[in-house]
Amino acid sequence: MAKLTPMMQQYIEIKSQYKDAFLFYRLGDFYELFYEDATKAAGELEITLTKRAGGNEPIPMCGVPYHSAENYIKILIDKGYKVAICEQVEDPKTAKGVVKREVVQMITPGTVMESNMLVEGENNYIGSLSHFEDGSFVIAYNDLSTGENRLALLEDGWDSVIHEFYHQPVKEIVISSNLPEEMQTQLRERLQVTLSYQDEVNFNAEFRDLSENLNEERLMKAFSRLLNYIQSTQKRSLDHLQPAEVIELKQYMSLDMYSKRNLELTESIMKKSKHGSLLWVLDKTVTAMGARMLKKWLERPLLNQTKINRRLEVVQTFLNAFMERESLRESLKSVYDLERLSGRIAFGNVNARDLIQLKQSLQRIPAIKETLEQLDVPEVTDLANSLIYPDYIVDLLEKSLAEEPPLSIKEGALIKEGYHEELDKYRDASKNGKQWIASLEQKERELTGIKSLKIGYNRVFGYYIEVTKANLHLLSDDRYDRKQTLANAERFITPELKEKETLILEAEEKSVELEYDLFIQIRERIKQDIPIIQQLAQIISEIDVLQGFATISEENNYKRPSFQKGVFSVEGGRHPVVEQVMKNGTYVPNDVQLDQDNQMLLITGPNMSGKSTYMRQAALIAIMGQTGCFIPAESGILPIFDQIFTRIGAADDLVSGQSTFMVEMLEARHAIQHATENSLILLDEIGRGTSTYDGMALAQAIVEYIHDHIGAKTLFSTHYHELTALESSLIHLKNIHVRAEEHEGNVVFLHQIKEGAADQSYGIHVAKLADLPDELISRASVILEGLESSDTKENNKEPEKGPEPLPALEESQSDQLSFFVEEGKKETDSAKLNNKESAAIDELKSLNILEMNPLEAMNELYRLQKQLK
Repeated sequence: MAKLTPMMQQYIEIKSQYKDAFLFYRLGDFYELFYEDATKAAGELEITLTKRAGGNEPIPMCGVPYHSAENYIKILIDKGYKVAICEQVEDPKTAKGVVKREVVQMITPGTVMESNMLVEGENNYIGSLSHFEDGSFVIAYNDLSTGENRLALLEDGWDSVIHEFYHQPVKEIVISSNLPEEMQTQLRERLQVTLSYQDEVNFNAEFRDLSENLNEERLMKAFSRLLNYIQSTQKRSLDHLQPAEVIELKQYMSLDMYSKRNLELTESIMKKSKHGSLLWVLDKTVTAMGARMLKKWLERPLLNQTKINRRLEVVQTFLNAFMERESLRESLKSVYDLERLSGRIAFGNVNARDLIQLKQSLQRIPAIKETLEQLDVPEVTDLANSLIYPDYIVDLLEKSLAEEPPLSIKEGALIKEGYHEELDKYRDASKNGKQWIASLEQKERELTGIKSLKIGYNRVFGYYIEVTKANLHLLSDDRYDRKQTLANAERFITPELKEKETLILEAEEKSVELEYDLFIQIRERIKQDIPIIQQLAQIISEIDVLQGFATISEENNYKRPSFQKGVFSVEGGRHPVVEQVMKNGTYVPNDVQLDQDNQMLLITGPNMSGKSTYMRQAALIAIMGQTGCFIPAESGILPIFDQIFTRIGAADDLVSGQSTFMVEMLEARHAIQHATENSLILLDEIGRGTSTYDGMALAQAIVEYIHDHIGAKTLFSTHYHELTALESSLIHLKNIHVRAEEHEGNVVFLHQIKEGAADQSYGIHVAKLADLPDELISRASVILEGLESSDTKENNKEPEKGPEPLPALEESQSDQLSFFVEEGKKETDSAKLNNKESAAIDELKSLNILEMNPLEAMNELYRLQKQLK
């Protein structure tokens, strides 16, 4: 067996320590990958797979250029892989044998720092999960790019872990290798994240200052697990990490994974993107920091009414002060991402342009503070007083750094003249030396009479005098020493030029080295003030979110809500997202009225009429109010909801192998188990995933259970019209319906919520709107007519006659009602005809014409006329 080269032996040894990562092994100007890494990376990166001689068989090999490696690493990270960066750690010129190499950093989906791998307005969280013997869990979060650290203690079982991770999305989860395999599988499949392992949880004294808020052993162990993993993978300064914050979950509205998904708070279900979500509508922030804070606020609405009202008061102030708000927005546009700049400063990958951005951002603080001080409101004044201007940082950066420095920090041109005396001397020597070179060239031309004589420079030979071969006879002076022969010229050096060359090159080299050292000193000086910069970032983010709330409230005519326990009273409420998507002003506003007497609304009406939209709209209004934003309504009195539970829409959970009906029942169970009288429950079409009578029985039982045992504010939509009879037996339930009218054989959806139960479902009308074939529609009408006729005869205890319904429809006789009645049909039962006339007359007498508008009166008259035909 052929022996591997020492270099390949080194590669295999290092790779054995990083089996779950692609090893980017530095060779010259390339990162090379070998064996399985090469085979897999070639496919993922779509690069050429080559081979290298070694052992008995050629070794698969591929590589990427060092200068463009970030782009390739990003592709792998986005796909959930890890990359270990292996660099040369000794000078090849002095190395004995193979150059020593080490992994200097592990880049994972949750530890990305490079700006091109981060989404500007989103956090990039890594999480860790620790499981304890008492059945509790602790989740620790870290955003390495901003330094944020947060922890949550969960004592409600495994489901709460899945809901929390879904609520606060992470790219990677660090776990113990002893975590049960079933749990690991659920984390991978349900959350689609990368799993990493860290068993060491001993606390590192180096991080003592970060854990001062942690007063419990479980929290300390969980935090240590995460910090140990970050430290072992990053292998560099983590000075920007902020003290850990414990998330007191009881201070925030609880939104489980179903509610967050169904309500499309931060991501639309269909597009899997921000567009079409509540976040998309409300994001009028100017800074990346503000955008991230807005997302966090929406994911965790407040329960503390004092804190909510403080935010609303600032929004009200900004809304009333248009000029000051516009001035704020202009100032904020010049503020870069202070949080991530702080991270890069600590991490050591900041460049001079980043520090110029820091300077420009900090220079806007006085203007922002002055604008806030013009608004004489205590809550705004508090924000202004919190803005401490670090003028000494600005002065340092103003005096030291060039206004337009290069990207590289190792090629000079970083530092301003006058900042450092020695650097100025080197620069002067270099500058004057080059001027001397130009003068020497002119002098030599005059002495020799060679007009084409020139003085040049290259890295190999240094400075030289170049003379064409045709003019060599003119060089009679023995001062010229031949240095290089070209095809058509000779290059020479003189003692005088050699002396000056040493001075110039030494000055340039020392100048570049000194500039680099000075830049590092400046960076280290600013690193000491990272906590101050991070504190400023927090305040500016809050100002940005609140001015954004004011901006969107003015643009969309949102109104300030008030709060009252047990009352959910919204007049002219609108769905904030649907309203924006429609954009044509045709959105129909509706009221929501729930209080101690009417705690449940049973909503009936046809498909496509807007029942689901109405329910989502109620929940989104509640979330916006508790986030501190004005609401899309004419007015609103809101309770403080501790939780919102939703079952809206139908979607199979294919990953876990669960059907639509099972998902429906699981979501209903979750609501029933956890809801309190201070919760909001939205249940849409419960029971439709099974047979009619099964579904109806379950729906009624769920309504009764919530009514009798929970007492939560509830919106329950259904097609089971039989459930509307519950209004007479459940004292806190009220029927409402979405209006629809038939016009010339077609259904017209009015999207208006009215009291009482719907009298029709219009299922076949909706099918007609969907352009199903006319023959199919006609057949459905005949079948439905037969079913309704059969049902009527059964209720009147008459013997069954006529054709039997289709077997597949036997249990559907109470699902849908219809307008389809054959024109000119003769009524054979005179008693029934008289009953119809009598009922119509009674309805006509009960109508209050004076309270109707002309359209409503015409619709009622049309309905009664049709009833008599």
